[in-house]
Amino acid sequence: MQPTALAAPQELDPVDLTRYPVHEPGSSGWEDAVRRARAQLATDGCAVLPGFVRASWRDRLRSEGEAVAPLAHYETAVVNVYNTDPDPSLPADHPARVPMERGNAFVARDRIPATAVVHRLYTQPGFRAFLAACTGVPELHELADPLAGLCLNVVGDGRSHPWHFDTNEIAISLLTRAPEAGGVFEYCPDIRSTSSENTADVAEVLHGRGGDRVRRLVLRPGDLQLFRGRYSLHRVTEVRGDTARHTAIFSYSTRPGVVGSAVRTRQLFGRTLSDHGGSRAVRVDGLLD
Repeated sequence: MQPTALAAPQELDPVDLTRYPVHEPGSSGWEDAVRRARAQLATDGCAVLPGFVRASWRDRLRSEGEAVAPLAHYETAVVNVYNTDPDPSLPADHPARVPMERGNAFVARDRIPATAVVHRLYTQPGFRAFLAACTGVPELHELADPLAGLCLNVVGDGRSHPWHFDTNEIAISLLTRAPEAGGVFEYCPDIRSTSSENTADVAEVLHGRGGDRVRRLVLRPGDLQLFRGRYSLHRVTEVRGDTARHTAIFSYSTRPGVVGSAVRTRQLFGRTLSDHGGSRAVRVDGLLD
């Protein structure tokens, strides 16, 4: 017996509920969508739900991102793959000794209106429960971080987001505007684990010798991406043209109350709040950041 269909909350209006019946947990369509996402994650370390946002909503999705993009914190900095401070005591061939230029920008959650499509989705319980099922965890919680829980990543002409790891276990993003050229998502699934940094393979990728380990993914506006960003090295290649690449990033955790570190928060948003830097800024493992 199939569960009784539920009326979709207004927050889910932008979602293609025929392909992704987020509002009907346990239904055959919901189970099929979850099964496909889990299979992709298991095989590729990344799952893409194409056309998650319906075509009729994509102009609004784009325009809302364009409205807040000028509020992004722009910063060009020389960083390493772990976004940690330089450590000259490390071996010369350690990947943390490889400098890279980071030249993208982020709009923090507190500058994205609560009425925006991405904000309404981020806080929607059914959406969060669907994502938890897709990623195979019992429950996902919004970050308690008032800046990093939801943000808009802006990558403009001549800019890129160099190789890095995420601080949260699961990265979930939605492309809201595609660039004219470039801006390809590249990643190395599960190149490290909770027990090993695997610095030798990471260094090979940074030096352009990743070979088949590097996978490439061209996303389209409205595509939802689920990704094990804590353990999979990844980057966005240089964007070319007048149209910046915009991506909404939904950050959740498997436990409540998580906030970002003061150092990382300042790197991304140019500021911190009283919430940052306390005992809640704890990682789920002992890896480099």
